[in-house]
Amino acid sequence: MWQCHLCVPPEPLENDSEPGKAEKPWKLQPDLEELDLGTAGKGAAWTSWFNIDHPGGDGDHESLAAIRFYYGGRVCARPVAMEARSTDWRSPEALGQRVHASPERGLRCLHREQRPGAACANYSVRFLCPRGDVYWSHWSPWSRCSRSTCGTWGTQSRARRCRSARSPAPLKELHCRGKATERRPCAGPCPASAAPPAGCPGLTLHGTVLSSSGAALPGARLYLPGHPAPLARSDARGRFVASGLCPGPSANLSAHRDGFAPALAPIVTNGSGVAVAHLRMRRLEKPYMVLHPAAKVREAGQDVTFCCKASGTPAPQKYFWYHNGTLLQGPAQRASGRLELRDVAPGQAGTYHCKASSEAGAIRSEPALLTVLAQGQQSCRAEPEPSLVELPSECPQDAGGSRYYNVGRCPSSPCPGGPAEPAGCGEESGRCCGVRRMELRQVQCAGSVLPVKVVAECGCGPCAQPRVLVQGRVTAADTGEPLRFGHIFLGGKKVGFTGYQGSFTIEVPPDTRRLVARFVDGQQRLVDAVKVLPFDRRGGAVYHEVKMMRKKEPVELDGGRSNSIPLGESGGREPVGELLLPAGVFLRPSGEVFNGTVKASVTFVDPRDMGTASAASSDLSFANAEGEIVPLRTYGMFAVDFREGESGAALQAGPVQVRMDAGQVWMAEHLQKMKLWSLNPESGLWEEEGVLRPAGGGRRKREERTFLVGNLEIRERRLFNLDVPEDRRCFVKVRAYSNEKFNPYEQLEGVVVSLINLEPQPGFPSNPRAWGRFDSVVTGPNGACLPAFCDGQRPDAYTALVTATLGGEELEAVASSPKLNPNAVGVAQPYLGKLGYRRSDHEDAALKKTAFQINVAKPDPNNVDESNGPVYSYRSLRECEEAPVSANHLRFYRVEVDKYEYNVVPFRESDVTSWTGDYLAWWPNPQEFRACFIKVQLEGPQEYMVRSRNVGGSHPRTRGQLYGLRDSRSVRDPLLDNTSGACVEFKCGGMLFDQSLVDRTLVSIVPQGSCRRTAINGLLRDYLSRHPPLADNNHTGAFSMLAPLDPLGHNYGIYTVTDQNPRLAKEIAIGRCFAGTSDGFSREMRAGEGTAVTFSCQERPPGRESFFQRLLSSPGEALQEIRREMGRSELRRAPPEVMDFSSGAPGPTRRTPQRRPGRLRGQR
Repeated sequence: MWQCHLCVPPEPLENDSEPGKAEKPWKLQPDLEELDLGTAGKGAAWTSWFNIDHPGGDGDHESLAAIRFYYGGRVCARPVAMEARSTDWRSPEALGQRVHASPERGLRCLHREQRPGAACANYSVRFLCPRGDVYWSHWSPWSRCSRSTCGTWGTQSRARRCRSARSPAPLKELHCRGKATERRPCAGPCPASAAPPAGCPGLTLHGTVLSSSGAALPGARLYLPGHPAPLARSDARGRFVASGLCPGPSANLSAHRDGFAPALAPIVTNGSGVAVAHLRMRRLEKPYMVLHPAAKVREAGQDVTFCCKASGTPAPQKYFWYHNGTLLQGPAQRASGRLELRDVAPGQAGTYHCKASSEAGAIRSEPALLTVLAQGQQSCRAEPEPSLVELPSECPQDAGGSRYYNVGRCPSSPCPGGPAEPAGCGEESGRCCGVRRMELRQVQCAGSVLPVKVVAECGCGPCAQPRVLVQGRVTAADTGEPLRFGHIFLGGKKVGFTGYQGSFTIEVPPDTRRLVARFVDGQQRLVDAVKVLPFDRRGGAVYHEVKMMRKKEPVELDGGRSNSIPLGESGGREPVGELLLPAGVFLRPSGEVFNGTVKASVTFVDPRDMGTASAASSDLSFANAEGEIVPLRTYGMFAVDFREGESGAALQAGPVQVRMDAGQVWMAEHLQKMKLWSLNPESGLWEEEGVLRPAGGGRRKREERTFLVGNLEIRERRLFNLDVPEDRRCFVKVRAYSNEKFNPYEQLEGVVVSLINLEPQPGFPSNPRAWGRFDSVVTGPNGACLPAFCDGQRPDAYTALVTATLGGEELEAVASSPKLNPNAVGVAQPYLGKLGYRRSDHEDAALKKTAFQINVAKPDPNNVDESNGPVYSYRSLRECEEAPVSANHLRFYRVEVDKYEYNVVPFRESDVTSWTGDYLAWWPNPQEFRACFIKVQLEGPQEYMVRSRNVGGSHPRTRGQLYGLRDSRSVRDPLLDNTSGACVEFKCGGMLFDQSLVDRTLVSIVPQGSCRRTAINGLLRDYLSRHPPLADNNHTGAFSMLAPLDPLGHNYGIYTVTDQNPRLAKEIAIGRCFAGTSDGFSREMRAGEGTAVTFSCQERPPGRESFFQRLLSSPGEALQEIRREMGRSELRRAPPEVMDFSSGAPGPTRRTPQRRPGRLRGQR
């Protein structure tokens, strides 16, 4: 770490000072003693490098607050040290520059503070963060004395919590040194008058009962311990009074109310015959799992511990453990969410899950697999599994022209823990099977040799721990307007904001299995959206488009009269139902009846409108009596917002009546199961509010309608649902592929596949009447299994609409017309005919090709043709998840025209855990991925292939060695004649995997065909000349450069994006490159905007090969031609070296003359 003698103590940054508070001097070295890192036992680690500002204006500002704004949780809450480097990788001390820096605020360099004629360098900064940093919180205030009677002695206590500096904090238990609680003796308070009263005089008890939000709760029953009869009931304002009491010195009062957890509060007396008690009640909430048991691997004779934890109101106190579905007996298995198994035997292998219960309900965890190995048995085979990569077109491997080469892979399976490994809770960081040794091999190509690294040996080592992220964009469902600076909540905790364009990034907390996020519009124009967001547990980022419903314009109601509000009357449809609001139903939080003008907004999500499915909240699931999460089928959900007409203060209501038109329920069996539900925003699960029961005919004589009627109170929760539980369930197998070849080893992972259940019109299955449910799943290495409603009697009782997206890009479904090809669809006949597969453009070729619709026909167990997928019964989930790629499945694929990628060190971008630390790795850091693209304009009558060849440029370990190749075909500009553009990826310059030195990759851009370089972006040429050494560009058929270290933009023709998901980073960069801007996104090529280099291409004479083709077929002759042309060049100033494309020899570089010190451009 650099020691800067010219650094000054940090001055307050803008908006970062606190009046009257002295600053602490900056500590260059981490204060490990203060943070007690020895308790965590994991030390500290450096973050990635950040560079968010350029030295324009008055200097370079790398503010920690700004870094956190742009990069979220990538910097810990309490960094303990900081390091800074310029883009040429020198410290401020080495440059002799004066900077203001601290790990609490970041870095600031001012031009005016530098020596005459010098300006601030462009600095990157990184921070030292403790791993597993724990510390104590402040002590809480001392509690009340346990004795309230004068003259008696009791105790009082205070507590502190062990905190984590990580954000978000891990769910597993933290350990800090010292005690968490303290106690001390205390005396009961005495009145100022004199001695304690003698005897037992009667008291008058006053008090209130409020909800957790502070609203009055009427009808609560109050009890004294030992007295079965209620003492009093709270009135409309939550108040109660009781007389003639004689409670004991430490008596408590309890409150009970339907739908709420019991509350307890002490009775406080003041010696004057009056006592008070104030109680707060929390709404009953069904339990939900916050910590699931994790899979474990042990050798026979070792110990193992499984843990689970559930939350809810009241908190669950009973836990039950199951092995392979059988309840484990004994009190130890029921007392807590911890199961300890000593000296495990092979017979104890299998699945374990827990069930937590409270008076509100039960919840069951996901199963965890325990693998028990025999003594000395290896869980990780040294021999790698086969894994094929595609070589360049000039490298056939056999007489048949196959270009696939086996580079091997190691399965990321867990290894058994050592005997000293602690038996804790949560996911084990432990040991996993991985690459132990790699070998460099040479592949013979046409006239050249291609290097490739293959896995030679696998072995157990530390498990990779990539970050798990969810990213996306939040927009209004009707207009597409982004949610700017909206609030994001996980559970009840705010974790961030959306950006100006509605973008967001959420780091998934450790041990999370179900991510529930709530998006809130601070301007209250959109309805709060509660979304269950699928993610990839193995790491990386998954992209989601989140839609929010716009609030319906409020109507003015007279609170003193009865009112009705229709549900779902828009679009000329008959209402699904209505809300009946009797006179005096509106209440202020204090319990006071409000009879003034009420502004009422009721936003209805109508399933008869197919466009509302993406904007509906949650995933329509609830926990049944056994604790299993099961699906609901919706008939509509509605969000309510009642406010006072003048002040805008929020109002409550209740009870109100919900009336649903039974004629809107087309499945007769649903009439007896219809219920009212409310959404728990923390768990994302729906909880029952009441039952809808048949009532008499309609209120109007001319209507002979039957209604289902139920009642509810509108207090804390404001989102409700008209649903029925549906037990006709199946799973649908879907896979995504990188192209239309559907090769098994070219499957895409991290694809978000969504399925919407549809209720078809009778006789018209392709024209759905309504949607009933939606689900999303992320594809893994073996595809995805999506839950869906199905029917075994009528194949078309339920249909499903399925879509797939990757990084916001829609994938294409297999065509169904003009002729259905079962081999392409992936399902054999006759089952395919029963499913009725139809792509979205089946009847109208102008429609998108990105979705398909099927009848979800439950497989007949007696029909062998239906026993191999793609639809599986609900109890066959494991069979669906483990189905081989040869089994029936439905397919999506990515449309990629003539695009090719080759890495010397193999890496599957869909699986972050496949990353291998190597100097020649294309991506040097598995925690974040930086994608770089250069935009090439080609003037010519065709579309042309453009290749980038990337070799080491400045790092001593990689200079001249190949990193990889990228080929991309240019795309026509619809507005420019005979012009196309290509966005070609190249390896970014920067640190290699050891994080010690930077490498400026030597990048060569070579178009196919008879092409001649005609122009280079002036800003890019000037930048390269100011950052030597330069790569020679003597051959006019190519362009070479040493990759810039700065993240340049569209003005230079260079597009750089950093993300935790490599595919997403590349998709964003390509979108910007197509658009020719640094912040836009387009799939339409604008070849004349934001271009780095231009080539003019023309049709070559028949029989003459292009330079690109000669380079592949006869590299020696092509190199001789380059030398001849260079010898004739009159622009040469020194004998240049020439890069040998075939062998990967070092590229030519030259240094520009050193400039004399002077003013920078733009300075006066």
